[in-house]
Amino acid sequence: MEQPVAKQATIYRMVMDKHVCPYGIKSKYLLERKGFAVDDRWLTTREETDAFQTEQGVETTPQTFIAGQRIGGYDELRHFFGRTKGEGDTSYTPVLTLFAMTALMALAASFAIFENPFTVLAIEWFIAFSMCALAMLKLQDLESFSTMFLNYDLLARRWVIYAYIYPFAEALAGILMIAGALRWLSAPVALFIGGVGAVSVFYAVYVQKREIKCACVGGGSKVPLGFVSLTENLMMIAIAVWTIGKPIFGTNY
Repeated sequence: MEQPVAKQATIYRMVMDKHVCPYGIKSKYLLERKGFAVDDRWLTTREETDAFQTEQGVETTPQTFIAGQRIGGYDELRHFFGRTKGEGDTSYTPVLTLFAMTALMALAASFAIFENPFTVLAIEWFIAFSMCALAMLKLQDLESFSTMFLNYDLLARRWVIYAYIYPFAEALAGILMIAGALRWLSAPVALFIGGVGAVSVFYAVYVQKREIKCACVGGGSKVPLGFVSLTENLMMIAIAVWTIGKPIFGTNY
């Protein structure tokens, strides 16, 4: 019985003493995952790399060839396999990943203290952890965040300094809520920034019908402004109201 002929691919990639191209490694890995037998050809010097690029009329490596046809670099290879997305495409992945991690952290902390992950305090921690994580992402590049934030926040447009204050206020409220301290301060801060944010997002998305990106996970975000962004603000409003009402509702965790 004849054995099926393996799919063949040739890849030229930089493998030098002080630099091994990460995109070359990823290209080879992707090809092997797709069942290709890879002819892995190393470009071991700068001169060899330059000569290859000149010969092929390309500016970058790696370069992959399948059935004698040049596919291109790693992004082109992903596109060839139907796995790529455009640079400007929006994605909910960053914020959903963040919320998943903070939820697991809250459940773990609750289990560590109460030997029960499903407590009221776990819900509080989830929101507070999320606020801190979102604030951290915004503070990584405050200028970039503030620029994107000014696209839609109603208060920041009238009072620009608010775009710079916002992530610090979000972080402060989140930290105080984790600590269970100074509730007279954390609750009003969360209520204010969450309230302004909710109104701003609702107006931009559902009234003006604008399609813009949200600054919720920082200035480089590709998260579309919409339901998830509104949820962030509504969560802050909810925990603020809960914190204010704790003396009435009690603290049964």
